[in-house]
Amino acid sequence: MSQEGNRKSGPDSTGYGATVSGDTSREIEDGATALNINNEHGRLHRGLSARQVQMIAIAGTIGTGLFLGTGKSLAEGGPASILICYAIVGFIVYVTLLLLGEMATQYPVAGSFNAYTTRFFSPSYGFALSWNYWFNDAVSVASDLTAAQLVLQFWTVQHSWIVSLVFWVFLVSINAIHVRAYGELEYWLSSLKVITIIIFIILGILVNVGVNQQHEYIGARYWYIPGAPFVGGFGGFAQVFVTASFAYGGTESLGITAGETKNPSKNMPRVVKFVFWRILLFYLLSILLIGLNVPWDYPNLSNKTTTTSPFTLVFQQAGSTVAASFMNTVILTSVLSAGNHALFAGTRVLYGLSVTSPRQAPAIFSWTSTNGVPIPSLMLTSSVSALCFGSSFIGSGALWGWLQNIVGVSNQIAWLSIGLASWRFRKAWLVQGRSLDELKFRSRWTWPWGPLFVVITVGAIIIIQGWSSVIPKFTPVYFVSYYIEIPIMLTMYLAWMLIQRPGRPSRINEPVNGITSGPSTGSRNPRSPSQTPLFDGNGRRSSSKGRRRERGGRWWYNDMVDVNTVDLYRDEHDEEEDDRVDDVERERRLKGSNVVQRTLWRLFYLIV
Repeated sequence: MSQEGNRKSGPDSTGYGATVSGDTSREIEDGATALNINNEHGRLHRGLSARQVQMIAIAGTIGTGLFLGTGKSLAEGGPASILICYAIVGFIVYVTLLLLGEMATQYPVAGSFNAYTTRFFSPSYGFALSWNYWFNDAVSVASDLTAAQLVLQFWTVQHSWIVSLVFWVFLVSINAIHVRAYGELEYWLSSLKVITIIIFIILGILVNVGVNQQHEYIGARYWYIPGAPFVGGFGGFAQVFVTASFAYGGTESLGITAGETKNPSKNMPRVVKFVFWRILLFYLLSILLIGLNVPWDYPNLSNKTTTTSPFTLVFQQAGSTVAASFMNTVILTSVLSAGNHALFAGTRVLYGLSVTSPRQAPAIFSWTSTNGVPIPSLMLTSSVSALCFGSSFIGSGALWGWLQNIVGVSNQIAWLSIGLASWRFRKAWLVQGRSLDELKFRSRWTWPWGPLFVVITVGAIIIIQGWSSVIPKFTPVYFVSYYIEIPIMLTMYLAWMLIQRPGRPSRINEPVNGITSGPSTGSRNPRSPSQTPLFDGNGRRSSSKGRRRERGGRWWYNDMVDVNTVDLYRDEHDEEEDDRVDDVERERRLKGSNVVQRTLWRLFYLIV
């Protein structure tokens, strides 16, 4: 297909990256891919509005990681460590979000950075990453349900696991209805959290200057108590990185919503530009006030059986039991929100694995209801949350700590992978001679250093954060929670590369939604130009002749995607009629003749 033909193609209403040619064919063919866009039981719906997407991005970060994880971070690292580590990770995630925004705006497909890693970096690595991130989301649901049990300890609730079970049923039911039901729940729960954090910031300042039960000025007193401000030395400082990564985790799943976002070419850049600054502001101010108002050695701040929220403690210091209970209730709703977000993201990742070509998950997970909900993917993702009930045997605090480490490392792997995908995407864009002006969104100040910065800094953090599990004493359980995902990902990467290596029987002719991808090509594994490996089996850069020889059946090859041939036109979003209507209406409101109305509309779009 010519570049012009590709240029005219765009993502279909499914939102998972299939492209529609200019003719009236009901099949979508791109190399080895064929999908039926008219099958109601095989597509997602674009049902998330701009306001919902923005709040989803906030909800993915403001959750149990901030409300509960800061207590664990403060106890392990002290007030200085928590402030520095959260600031460093926050900046890394902001740069990562900008890199993801470039790709998600250009190619708003389901699967997001998993799909971009497969497409621009390596199909085998993308396979391993996708399954790792699906597991991350599934474990996040379990982590949030476990956190609910910790929050309920404030009221000494007996058999708190029953509440977790009720939450689980509620979340599965909401996600099974329609994507709008998920989006609306997230919007209102997130709004409550944002309002509460604003109240907390104001109250935290008042408590620090003397409006507390003791009626005395606190200032920076707790930075100078024994052990502070850096608790546990370098080991304590290093392990705060993983809890900070857990707290910021979810920001990257903003790209997963691209496949179900209205007018993504306009709404995704708006979300990327504005939403993270709000999150960064909330995080750093909140963490600074926590370090000032709560001592790192506060009883039961974080141990094997319990973890106490510093937010609740600050409300207690204000002298109101009712206020503390209110804060704890908000934290409980944030647990519900975070679980809702993780369940949605994990379901869409698994769905994306089932519709890619070659298929990376069983076809059953590509089935959707008439409302566009991938029910089988939802059920498998939610079933992993049964892990939360293990807390009855090993202690909620210990289990939550282990799950937090696993999810935090998985978030870091996701950020590093976004850096790798962005590096190859940008390189392909330049090598193939496409103008930077063609990018629908471009973060100019991150060119060219952004991807390399993310890869190096995140890689360094992954290596050093497990310091305390080795020195001064080796702790097997915590060492495993820090590093178990690395060998698993490596194993999956190598296994998929060997399964898909040239010379094996083709899997590309498997039916997708009941349609095969075209005539059989025999026992060879045909590849579109974008799937052509960059290196041959001996690590040498492969020529076209070398690639043909390679299909004879080497036992090993490197499937890094060739930036010279990867298709940069497939899946680009073309504005639909509804998108254009939204843009015209927005411009009309912002450029109206009435100054008061124009100002109010600008304020509305800024806030909502």
